[in-house]
Amino acid sequence: MRLQEIRRSRLRAAVVAGSVAALLAAGMTAAVSAQAAAGCRVAYAVSAQWPGGFTANVNITNLGDAVNGWNLTWTFPSGQHVTQAWNATTTSAGSQVTAANMSYNAAIATNSTVSFGFNGSWSAGNTAPTSFTLNGVTCTGNVGGTPSPSTSPSAGASASASPSASPSASPSPSPSTSPQPGNPMATVAAMQPGWNLGNTLDAIPDETAWGNPLTTQALLHHVRTQGYNSIRIPVTWSNHHGAAPTYTIDTAWLNRVRQVVDWSLAEGFYVMINLHHDSWQWINTYPGDQANVRARYSALWTQLAAAFRNHSSRLVFESINEPQFTGTSGDEQNYAVLHELNADFVRIVRQSGGGNATRLLVLPTLFTNADQGRLDALTATFNELNDRNLAATVHFYGWWPFSVNIAGGTRYDTNVEQDLTGTFDRVHSTFVSRGIPVIIGEWALLNWDHNRPGVIERGEFLKFLEAVGYHARTRNLTTMVWDAGQFLNRNDLSWRDPGVFAMMKSSWTTRSGTASSDQVYVPRTGQVTGKSLTLNLNGTSFQGLWQGSTALAGGSDYTVSGNTLTLTAAAVTRLVGNRAYGVNAGIEARFSQGRPWPISIITYDPPTQANATGTTSSLVIPTQFRGDQLATMEAKYADGTNAGPAEWTSFKEFWQHFQPDYSANTITLKPEFFNEVDDGAPVTLTFHFWSGTQITYRITRSGTSVTGSSL
Repeated sequence: MRLQEIRRSRLRAAVVAGSVAALLAAGMTAAVSAQAAAGCRVAYAVSAQWPGGFTANVNITNLGDAVNGWNLTWTFPSGQHVTQAWNATTTSAGSQVTAANMSYNAAIATNSTVSFGFNGSWSAGNTAPTSFTLNGVTCTGNVGGTPSPSTSPSAGASASASPSASPSASPSPSPSTSPQPGNPMATVAAMQPGWNLGNTLDAIPDETAWGNPLTTQALLHHVRTQGYNSIRIPVTWSNHHGAAPTYTIDTAWLNRVRQVVDWSLAEGFYVMINLHHDSWQWINTYPGDQANVRARYSALWTQLAAAFRNHSSRLVFESINEPQFTGTSGDEQNYAVLHELNADFVRIVRQSGGGNATRLLVLPTLFTNADQGRLDALTATFNELNDRNLAATVHFYGWWPFSVNIAGGTRYDTNVEQDLTGTFDRVHSTFVSRGIPVIIGEWALLNWDHNRPGVIERGEFLKFLEAVGYHARTRNLTTMVWDAGQFLNRNDLSWRDPGVFAMMKSSWTTRSGTASSDQVYVPRTGQVTGKSLTLNLNGTSFQGLWQGSTALAGGSDYTVSGNTLTLTAAAVTRLVGNRAYGVNAGIEARFSQGRPWPISIITYDPPTQANATGTTSSLVIPTQFRGDQLATMEAKYADGTNAGPAEWTSFKEFWQHFQPDYSANTITLKPEFFNEVDDGAPVTLTFHFWSGTQITYRITRSGTSVTGSSL
């Protein structure tokens, strides 16, 4: 049934809690002199609030002698927590919060003001703090400690908010309370979290060419109600403009882009548009065709700047998606040509005037990659441009073997974790610590896709989602998930895996506990024994096991020793039921916060395989999975050397080289695998299953014919 494109009105916050909750002045002893006059004023304002969260801005005005280095401390009266800060670093001890200066805003001259802001979470209420101390001295608003006049309620005095006073709609600041132009850290923080309208206006040649339906207001409204504050709208312009020298953008296409942008802004999103697949269609030829590429690039951005110059400051421009170049001498030349294009982009937009004079502009690294050399090159561009309204962007798709399931990368292990933390640490230290905001403009795992089930094991993906949310949040990075339809089904506006989305959403504000696996395998026959998992508490505490609404009994059903959770043999026997192949029961581990951890109780027998004949175009191996699931496959020649593609590893790429079909009871070896298998040389395949079972199979290629036999 066709979705109706009906705009639904959205409630705004009826109460802006503590809109200017505290205008308090204080005596502050200057570090340079014990006798120095002291005083300060703090303005704390909640600019937006939604169920469970809020945005606050804090201004500190120094009324005494100049200081260099500051700490502001307050206590939340309702138990709120800071989840993400900008222009300051925050630490918490219970309800007490301390905000410390960044390197670039440590000095506060007499009668000068510094500002910072944060996103926070609340549950029981959002009463504003009423007392602040700066460098250890309580603020009261005048030099010498004379209290300032209290602010009348009509002028925005302190107000508390309860859950019942909060709107059920938009979880983000309204346009009227947006961070002002010139504060890019606040703008980018307010964009968290973000969502990509992937494979849509960037599809070639048109919006529906890559399988997604036309974008509707209903879709955008739904995404907004799910908690997303920003939307990246990738746009490919290559097939939608005229010839040189004007490169005039097709009116119909520009109007369609403008329509989707305007719909998104009306929903309260921050919106980011760009030149997307143009990057590899024609921009990549820039080194050898500078005049033509530069003219085309400049013409497009000139037209776009003019078309959107009077749009809301919530509209953000990104110069190029994943810039890459051909025919260069190496990275130094790549950096130089990218700098030229980024500089042209900034110049063109700024000179167009209107809202573009202060609009946030986003510049990518080479390949939108976060290696240190790429980051340093973009830093040089920021230094040269000296424009305060810029942000950096990189993309993150995880440790590559895990992201595509090759080289044995089946689990969220230390390799994946170190790649994640290393990437986020580099962009934080290179940019954020210097006051340059960072947008992770795309992130996910490359081969997590509803069309390729099983490439990434679900529990391992849940761990990845939980970790990305936490590590981005603690480093003040804004993330925009890449969704080309693999997360949200745009035909019926449902999440393809609600549990995956729930973990993603939870990670925006809190940590969740996980475990070493979300699967417990029990043999089909023989004595049932207890089964153990390792808990990853992630700062939470374990609260118990549940099956639906029924709590399992500690001691008789499970025990916990340290971080080891053990299901007793009696509990496993009950849960496994008649021991039919496959999932017999689902339970969940609950923690003190965050999402429960799902655990499937699965019955299996070791899989079996039969002989097969086929061709290098396809060898279909009959496989009785018997309740088990395939994790990966190895391929080796008789002498122990690696066989097939990616010869640097014995583990081949899931789905690209081999593919299971559980309903058909087969595993198919693909032509991409046989393309690099030696003729006449037997190959031993080892199939690894999630139960821990390994079975071997031998294949031999003879020209285009292939035979296979079980070992």
